[in-house]
Amino acid sequence: MSLGAVITAIVTPFDEQLRVDESAFVSLFHHLLDHGSDGIVVCGTTGEAPTLTDEEHLRLIELACAERPAGATVIASTGSNDTAHACEMTERATELGADAVLSVTPYYNRPNRTGLVRHFTEIARATDKPVILYNVPSRIGLDLPHDLLAELAQVEHIDYVKQADNAALARIDGLGLYAGNDDGFAQALDLGGCGGILVASHLVGPQMRRMVEEPEHRAEIDASLKPLYAALSVTTNPIPVKAALNLVGHRVGGVRLPLVEADEAEQDVIRNALREVGLLDG
Repeated sequence: MSLGAVITAIVTPFDEQLRVDESAFVSLFHHLLDHGSDGIVVCGTTGEAPTLTDEEHLRLIELACAERPAGATVIASTGSNDTAHACEMTERATELGADAVLSVTPYYNRPNRTGLVRHFTEIARATDKPVILYNVPSRIGLDLPHDLLAELAQVEHIDYVKQADNAALARIDGLGLYAGNDDGFAQALDLGGCGGILVASHLVGPQMRRMVEEPEHRAEIDASLKPLYAALSVTTNPIPVKAALNLVGHRVGGVRLPLVEADEAEQDVIRNALREVGLLDG
C-alpha cells in the first residue's frame, strides 16, 4: 500500500498543565492534511512519546484513526527497547485502526545483530500492517547497516525504513525509503524513495508537497527551506517546532521534562527563520 510522500511526525499539544490537549491535536491534524501532508506519525519522537503514558499514547492513536479522512494515513509509532512492550503496543495500534507502525531501533540495551533481527521479527508478527523500521543512530547509538536492513526486508510486513542518517540514504531491495530528516527529503526523492517523515511540514507543508510534485523545482525549494531546517535543529526536537507553531498561532503548548522550552536566543533563531520563509511579518 502507499502511505504517502509527505508524512508529518505530529507534535503532541499540551495545555497549561501539560495535559494532552485533544482538541488542539485534532485541529493540528486537519491543518496538516489541508496543507500538504498525506498523513501523520502519531506519538513519535516529535510527539514526545517517551513522556506519554501508554493510555495517552493509545488514546492519541485512537483519536487520529477516528478523525482520519478518506485517503489520509495514520502511522502509529509503537517502538520500544522492550520487545514485549513494542509487540503489545503494535497489537493495540493495529486494533485501533492504524495504517502502519513505526518501530525504532532498541535503545539503551543495545542488542546485537541476532537480537535486532528477533526483535523486529516479533514486532512484524504482532501486526498485519506495514512496519517501518526507524534507523536513528544519533539518538540510539546503534545503527542498522544496509546489509541488516536487506535481511530485515525479507521478514513479512517489514516494508519500509525511515532513515535518519543522511549519509546512509539509499534504496534497499524490499524496503520503501523514507527520509527521517527534513534536510534529507529532497535526496530521498531524488533516489526514488517514497518520501519523508518530516517535522518542517508542520510549517511549510505546501512547499514540501511541491518538492514531490515539481521535481524540476525541488532543489530550489529545498535550498529556500534550509534556514528553517537549521532553526528546527537549534536545540532538541520537538522544542523548536513547538516554539515555531506557537509563534505562528497554533496552540500546542510547552514540552514535558526532561525537555525544556526554547530559551530567548533559540526563540530568536526560530523567529528569524520563520520570517525568512514568510510565516512571520517583520
